[in-house]
Amino acid sequence: MTESSQTPARLPLDAEAVARITAAVDRGLERTVDTLKDLVSIPGIAWDSFAREPLERSADTVAALVRALGVEDVEVLTEARADGTPGGPAVVGRRAAQPGKPTILLYAHHDVQPVGEESLWETDPFTAVERDGRLYGRGAADDKAGIMVHLAAFQAMLDAGADSGVGVTFFIEGEEEAGSPTFRTFLERHREKLAADVIVVADSGNWKVGVPALTTSLRGLVDGVIGVRVLEHAVHSGMYGGPVLDAPTLLARLIATLHDEEGNVAISGLEQTHHANIEYPEADYRADAAVLDSVRLAGTGPLADRLWNRPALSIIGTDVTRMDVAANTLQPEARAKFSLRLGPGTDPDVAMEAVRAHLESVRDTALFGAEVIFEPGETGLPFATDTSAAPAQMMLASLRTSFGAEPVESGIGGSIPFTADLVEVFPEATLLITGVEDPDSRAHSANESLHLGDFRHAVLAEALLLAAAGL
Repeated sequence: MTESSQTPARLPLDAEAVARITAAVDRGLERTVDTLKDLVSIPGIAWDSFAREPLERSADTVAALVRALGVEDVEVLTEARADGTPGGPAVVGRRAAQPGKPTILLYAHHDVQPVGEESLWETDPFTAVERDGRLYGRGAADDKAGIMVHLAAFQAMLDAGADSGVGVTFFIEGEEEAGSPTFRTFLERHREKLAADVIVVADSGNWKVGVPALTTSLRGLVDGVIGVRVLEHAVHSGMYGGPVLDAPTLLARLIATLHDEEGNVAISGLEQTHHANIEYPEADYRADAAVLDSVRLAGTGPLADRLWNRPALSIIGTDVTRMDVAANTLQPEARAKFSLRLGPGTDPDVAMEAVRAHLESVRDTALFGAEVIFEPGETGLPFATDTSAAPAQMMLASLRTSFGAEPVESGIGGSIPFTADLVEVFPEATLLITGVEDPDSRAHSANESLHLGDFRHAVLAEALLLAAAGL
């Protein structure tokens, strides 16, 4: 495994200051974990199918915690969605920078995913339970731990007498798990409140337990619906079957054209522009993704690039006749929803048109001239950061000091679409993506959990960053 590509930077803090900050983090850790448990107990879900009251209670609770730090300028703010309904409540708390000092914006989100099938949970999802050094519960890792990293780091800096005068803005979003529908509007309306030199997004993860990571790239995303139509209506399969292939069969043929024989995405125009400097062992990937022993991994090239820098296309849903109601008929239409992850450097609009062009290119061959269905969906820009920038080097140094291990500059195969909004609205700011998750955290799944040792390290790393940033 290759770690940071940069010459290791040093923190502008002496050993005594580091020791004071470390002691302050440790003194407050039990209280910090208890507060995190309280946050986990609030089922704040920003989906329309869930009650709004817990979401608002979650925001009010976070606002009170920010005020308890001595931050006086704290608001709970909401923007309207396109249909006029309110978006998720966000907490914004600001402490102004001293003259000549930078401002750091600390982002996390207080809303959580639904629990899914509750029978799969070993404990109550909204009752935080400690077991074997981990804290279990919905939001324990994603992303209420991110909130507490920010709050506890700021408190530790103050308690250690290491306040360097940096400005700090807390921005705790309330609708991230619902796709951040009002995020861009929120940024533009409150641009002055949120302006910062450095933005720390605590919503990612580490390489593995005990090994920190700074997320340096994210894949972009386009999705939509593809499908085929072959008949005006369903007809008897015995009377008419043979000369025409039914829609589900042609849909299967269409889906098969999306990858080549090696499993690489076969849509032209999605070239790779970035390359990983990390070796991701296949055994680790198989264990992390729970791949069956018999399954051969798809694609060619380094595994890290296949995960982070090359396109990846999945079919995440289909509309075909259910087996329990299936009649002996030729189905006229079948549709599938695709999700296409894009490597850094790929324009989502170009990628969407590439999908459209691919469908047309295989229509007369693989699809026997069937009518093609294409409904573009959502898009999200990929992200890449320059780790040679001073704030990134300071973050890497803070992680190195707090974890006692060399940090990894890690890509992530997933997408965080709002990062593109942050970059576009605040182009002069340096965006740093950190987090507390590890391969066993199971964010969005049953039995989500947080490694408490890594949580402590993450708090310390951010406290060191805040103390050093103003020096």
